[in-house]
Amino acid sequence: MTLAMILIFAVLLILAVPVGYSLIISAGVAAIFVGGMPSVAAVVKVFQPTQSFPLLAIPFFMLSGSLMMGGTLGKRLIHFATTLVGRFHGGLGQVTVVGSTVFGGVSGSAVAEASALGAMLIPWQKKEGYPAAFSASVTASSSVIAGLIPPSIPLILFATVSNQSIAALFLAGVVPGLLLCFGFMMTCYLSGRLRGFPRLMDEFSLKTVLQATLKAAPALAMPAFIVVLLRAGIATPTEVSVMAVAYGLIVSSVIYRDLSIKRLYEALMHTAITTGVVMLVIAASNLVGYVLTVESIPTHVATWALETLKSPIMIILMMNLIMLMVGMFLDLPAAILLLGPTFVAIANAIGLDLVQLGVMMAVNLSIGLFTPPVGTTLFISAAISREPVGRIARELWPFYLVAITVLGLISFVPAFIIY
Repeated sequence: MTLAMILIFAVLLILAVPVGYSLIISAGVAAIFVGGMPSVAAVVKVFQPTQSFPLLAIPFFMLSGSLMMGGTLGKRLIHFATTLVGRFHGGLGQVTVVGSTVFGGVSGSAVAEASALGAMLIPWQKKEGYPAAFSASVTASSSVIAGLIPPSIPLILFATVSNQSIAALFLAGVVPGLLLCFGFMMTCYLSGRLRGFPRLMDEFSLKTVLQATLKAAPALAMPAFIVVLLRAGIATPTEVSVMAVAYGLIVSSVIYRDLSIKRLYEALMHTAITTGVVMLVIAASNLVGYVLTVESIPTHVATWALETLKSPIMIILMMNLIMLMVGMFLDLPAAILLLGPTFVAIANAIGLDLVQLGVMMAVNLSIGLFTPPVGTTLFISAAISREPVGRIARELWPFYLVAITVLGLISFVPAFIIY
């Protein structure tokens, strides 16, 4: 069954069939026509994961992000980042990185960040004299920080696969997310200094920074609000996500007073469409998981890894290489749901903490988002900047170096995973 499923899936991907449909068709054909599974049972398997209560957190966190990222609050976050780092070498690039980190604590989605921030910051950087390809590369790479800063959608998906605490995963993602932020900021600083990018000539003013911080405080407080509620056991992730929507509505309608019916409608539509895409992949992956489980593929792979590679270090290295390769061709949600069960089995066999594995997967597969040939944030940034993907990819090599370094630290130095 598994071989038939893989072959059909590969053919459908080559034919440019969307990943969700490819998964359902390949797994359905393998389960029903090769494995003899009743078609009714296959349909039940597809719809079963959509009844998960924890997964309700995904659309609510997306909606809260859509409500808060638009309008006045988004502009004030950019102003906050600009007053903080805009005057340094490569300042506008650093503004993008800081903005991505802060927006990550609101949206949890790298794709949403690349679209929202790219539309604001790439034209601004081009106007100030930054190379368009460099501006696009900063947006494409830094937007993936959203996959680590709470509320991270990838970490929620991993929690459903591994049965781990979402609160523990959220907390564990904070330090790696900040490491990526610092590394990308240093890359922008060195690039700006070596290549002579123009600098914003604003003088440093503590008063201005404090004013900008106060104006952006409602968004800056969101990640802390989420982590504290979860870590203290005050609410479940789903309950926190609903609170986040209420918080976003209050901030937009009462504090900033810029929530129009049109913006609310757009936020709801964006959330519905994005959730539909994610849930289709989740539903399809459950049927794929059934096919793999019936033939004990995760167990066989774990056994092979232990007998062949033996060393836990080599096994972790192999897992990272596989995730990097898969992330280049599959969207992040699909990759987590497909690789998760097998890698959880391997991690249990070698004694690797599953929370650490979850953060490893989030970083690994996030790198794929700005890596050709299917990098989502890469193509979004290319469309906004109107630059060829190849030219942007040439600007990305220092960002890859930073991301791989952070990946190595969290893979082999567990102290960087705090939860």
